[in-house]
Parts: sequence; structure tokens; C-alpha cells
Amino acid sequence: MKEWIAKELAAQIDSEPNSFVEWLETPPDPTLGDLALPCFRLAKEQKKSPQSIALTLAEKFAQTSIVRRAEAVGPYVNLHLNRATAVRMWLDALSADRSFFTSTEGVGEIVAIDLSSPNIAKPFSMGHLRSTIIGTALANLFESAGYTALRINHLGDWGTQFGKMIVAYKRYGDPDLIRKNPIQELNQLYVRFHEEEKNDPNLEIEARAAFKQLEDGDPDALALWRWIVEVSLEEFNRTYELLSTPFTHVLGESFYNDKMASVVEELEARHLLVESEGADVVLLDAFSLPPCLIRKSDGATLYATRDLAAALYRHNVLGATRLLYVVGGEQRLHFQQIFRVLSLMGYDFAAKCEHIAFGLMKIGGKKMSTRKGQVVRLQEVLDEAIRRAQIIIAEKSKDLPDADEVAKAIGVGAVIFNDLKTHRLHDIEFSLEQAVAFDGETGPYVQYTHARACSVLRKAELLDTNVSPSVSVAISSALNLPSEIAETAEQFLFDDATWQLAKQISLFPTLRQRALNESDPSLIAKQILDICQAFNRFYHDCPILTAESELRTWRLALTDATRLTIRAALQLLGIAYPAQI
Repeated sequence: MKEWIAKELAAQIDSEPNSFVEWLETPPDPTLGDLALPCFRLAKEQKKSPQSIALTLAEKFAQTSIVRRAEAVGPYVNLHLNRATAVRMWLDALSADRSFFTSTEGVGEIVAIDLSSPNIAKPFSMGHLRSTIIGTALANLFESAGYTALRINHLGDWGTQFGKMIVAYKRYGDPDLIRKNPIQELNQLYVRFHEEEKNDPNLEIEARAAFKQLEDGDPDALALWRWIVEVSLEEFNRTYELLSTPFTHVLGESFYNDKMASVVEELEARHLLVESEGADVVLLDAFSLPPCLIRKSDGATLYATRDLAAALYRHNVLGATRLLYVVGGEQRLHFQQIFRVLSLMGYDFAAKCEHIAFGLMKIGGKKMSTRKGQVVRLQEVLDEAIRRAQIIIAEKSKDLPDADEVAKAIGVGAVIFNDLKTHRLHDIEFSLEQAVAFDGETGPYVQYTHARACSVLRKAELLDTNVSPSVSVAISSALNLPSEIAETAEQFLFDDATWQLAKQISLFPTLRQRALNESDPSLIAKQILDICQAFNRFYHDCPILTAESELRTWRLALTDATRLTIRAALQLLGIAYPAQI
């Protein structure tokens, strides 16, 4: 609607409409109007007072079909839209094609998204949930804009922690117990190593030596490492399946072991490496950053070396022109250094590398830590959420088909939505009760609203009883909306409950674009909550199936628009949308 108003405005003052879209605002009080145009910028251009420009534009806008009433209030033009015309335009736009939910700006461009990245031999904890689901939602957003999104799981499968694991396994490990419950037992070994290390400094020396054996290709060390990676992935994949999180590439840090030498050689060739206290670094003083450590005094490489190799692989081999790293905010300095080194190496794509930081997941105000054993396993949380959903479904919908699948969709959706409705930069205090709550601003509330809209359409015989939740075809066009709006329908379209629902739906394309531009899925979650609240008010205030013929048609069309918009939003967030609950 802002675009349509901008075109009208541009026509009135003989200008281009693009900039006017950004100028239009939403008044804080709905009674003031649907949109407001501040005239300060126009005053500078036209060398007139903003008040006089507002008076002139108000008179001109009053003559357009889109605006019902235009009022000059000081330097602002408050616009009350023609509700009947606007609703018709929105429904036509939604049912005509899928561009209401998608765009084509990224066609031909590949974006690589580094997400999830759990550490091998450690539990897949709630601490890894954020990277996984924020990264998945961003990948969905990019794909909705035409990009090819590479979802890359950069596993923590290398480093000195494996030396620690080997030492702990040999000292304290019970092979039979580990085979029965590998991740739990391996994690306990890791925790025990750090407890024992406090009183035995030699453990750290042993761990370094064990990792050196691994790096040198010792057969026994490699066999144990491969087994640890294998059993870890088996457990991770069960969780990924529950979350419906697909990956294009699963490439651990070890994948880049044979690619780091060329990175070091290139840094040397470009005269970027400098010796500092026996180690090789890239100096970044000119950018107010500490040196980026590339190679330790013993010749060992580090995270930075591997991340440089990974970035070059993603760009040169996988063809990505844009690289995103969905990693906790604690790693901000690390990525600043990596991107700056890439730039110094002469790679233009460094300007399109971005750290998508997020806040911590805390328990009792404290950060989770595998070293201290303070971890909540994500699998246990998901299982509990599903169990609670099963209890509710058994009480309310005893004859529901595929009840177990619906319970899984609701339980997992509750955990995902609980996280994604919060801005990614904010810390989250984890509470199992809050994560799986089934009332208030929750995932189940959104899913129930989608199912309610589907139920209305089924009763109207517009949606098959056994319809798959994946069906996305708009049925609004099949309703044959009349070309002229009858008086009864026009009165309905002026109804506040209907108007608020239509306006909320109309905002979705703009918020989808904002969520993409700002890498913020919470904008989608918050908007869909507003749509659900507006629909439920509409559902209670405005009879749908019992309304008069033409009025019924319009209300069914708006119900269908609600269904499609909720569905599109949940798809972007990586949440299932059952048609029946």
C-alpha cells in the first residue's frame, strides 16, 4: 500500500516514487489515519513551509481512489485509506501469484550460511539451538528472495580437545558403557578431564602430545577419533531430523586440514605474515584490532587458519558470493579479524562476509558450559515438548488423524518459536516451562490459528478434509470475487476487525524484506502473532459461514489469505503447520 500511495504522491508533484515509500509512516494512534506523510523533506526541496505543502497535498489526495480522507495536521498529511478498494487490491495481489510471499532479487546469487556447528563428542545442547534455527530461518528467507542458500554445518571435529578426549578415554573410559550411551559417557569423560586437570598440570601436556599423534596420522588415534565423530553424528542427526533442519554440506574443521598450508603460503607471498614471539601473525593495528594469530610457535595452525581456508573454499569452490556466519556474539572479534585478513589478501567478497551474532542461552543466569557439565540437552527438551503436546491433543482431539505427527509438529514448533520471537542479539534465559507453554505468544497459538482457518475453509467445502498441510494454492481466486463491491460487502470491508486483519496481512511482504535485510527472523514471528490476534478477533466478531452470499465470499477470501500468510511465515521460521489440531 505504501508503494501505491508513493506512486500517487509522485504523480502529484511530478517526481519519482521510490524515496516516498520510506517517508510514509504509520501514525501511533489508528484514529489519526492509516498512513502519514511528513512534509519536512519536501519543504526543503520546494522551499515552502511543510504546513502549506501538507494542505496542498491533502486536497490532491482527497481526489484519489485509494484515499478515503486526507487531513493536513501541521506538517503531516494523515491518510485514511479507502478500505474497500485497499482490501480488494490486497486480495487480488495475494491470489494472483506467489510474489506476495517471495521476490526475485537474489536469483543467480549463492549465499553460504554457516550454522549449528556443534562440537563432536559433546551433547547437542540448548546452547546450539539458536545457531541452528536462526541459521535455518535465514536460509529460508534468502531462498524466498531467489538466492541459492548453502546450509553448511561446520562441525567442531578437530583441535586440542580431541587430545584431551583421547587421554580421558585411555585413563578413565569404560568401552562397554561408552558403546551403550556414547555422547553422555564421552561428555562425562571431558568434564572429568577438566576436573582432574586442576590438580594435575601434566594432563594438559599429555593432551597436546595425544593431539600431535592425531595430527601425525597415528592409526590408533585416528581410529578412535573417527569412531567418536561417527557416534556423535548419529545423535546429532536424530535432533536435526526432529527440527527438520537440512544441510547442503556437513564439513568439519578437519576437512580443511590439507587446505591450510596454501593459506599460509599465500599470506607469506603477500608479505602479510609477521613473526611475533615465535608465532606467525597478521598485524591489524591499522584497523584497531589485535594481531590475527595464524601459526603457533610449534607450527600448529589455529581456528583463524581453518576459517580462512573455509572461507576461500566456500567462495572459490562452492561459488558463494556472500558468506554468513551464524555464531554467538562472543566470537565478534574473531570474525572481524578473519574478514579483515581476507580483505588484505585482496578478496573483494570479504565485503560480503557477515557475522550474524546472537545472544547467549542461559540457565539460572549462567552460560551453559560442557566443561562444567552445565548443559541441557536439546533432545530431552524436544522430547518433553512433544510429550506435553500429546497430552493436550489426547484431551481435546481424541479422533485427530496422525495425532503423533501433529504432537511432534506442535512440540518442536513451540521450542523453535519460543526462541525466534526474541531478537537474535538478546540473551535468552532458558525455562522449560516457558519454552513449551501452549498459551500466549507461542508457536502452538499460531499453529492453532492456522488450523482454525483451515477448518473454516473445510466447512465451506473449499478445502479437502484430507488436505496435506503442504497445499499452498490460493483458493481466493476460485471464490470469484465480484468486480463491483456491493453495499453490504463494502460495509463489511469498513468494519474495524476486518480492516485490522487485512492491514496486518498486507504488511507481510514488507516485513519479510526487512527480516531479510536485517537478518532478524523475529520480525516474522512478531508479525505473524499480530496477524493471528487480528484473525481471532475477526473470527469472533464477524460471522463467516452464516453471512449473506457476497459477504460470505469476501470473508472466506480473507480467511484464506490468513491461512496462506500464516503458512508462509511458519515455513520461513522452519515450523510445521498442521491443517488439523
